[in-house]
Amino acid sequence: MPLRKEDNMLTYDQYLSMGENIKYEIIDGELYNMSPSPSVKHQTIAKELVTEFNIYLRGKKCEVIPEIDVSLEGLEDVTKIREWVRPDISVICDKSKKKENHIAGAPDLVIEILSKSTAQKDKVTKFNLYKNSGVKEYWIVDPAYDLIEVYLLENKEFVKKGTFSKQDKVKVNIFDDLFIDLDLIF
Repeated sequence: MPLRKEDNMLTYDQYLSMGENIKYEIIDGELYNMSPSPSVKHQTIAKELVTEFNIYLRGKKCEVIPEIDVSLEGLEDVTKIREWVRPDISVICDKSKKKENHIAGAPDLVIEILSKSTAQKDKVTKFNLYKNSGVKEYWIVDPAYDLIEVYLLENKEFVKKGTFSKQDKVKVNIFDDLFIDLDLIF
């Protein structure tokens, strides 16, 4: 649920000073509280996806990072960042985007796992934010139905490549030879 902060918008350095247990996103001036913690199923799906990406990416230039703050504008100076998101899973292939506490710039692939409180934000607000910032591939995981929707950025628009279920293998389009067996995920 967003909370409007009109006059004194929180900067990222102020947010960092609040402590590690405080988790917020700020999107277009809206402050989104990231608590309570996700469900066990949500976390299990995230763990399995991260495992599959880690196995494939070991020794390669790209890296999978769960739950990290991302400045999609690519800002490095924490005193200037006024908008950031915290995707469930990010794949980063440009290591120069990795900063001490955040990623500065669009990840190559973002995965969001829906919950009741985040579904609209993930399917609309973040969908458009990721598209406009140049995320190459966006997955929306629906744990209620064990489905994954895959979108690819083509001509500055997300194009849906399909909806996949537990019996499917999903092609990770930013890589030539990675397919993830969803039976291992759900």
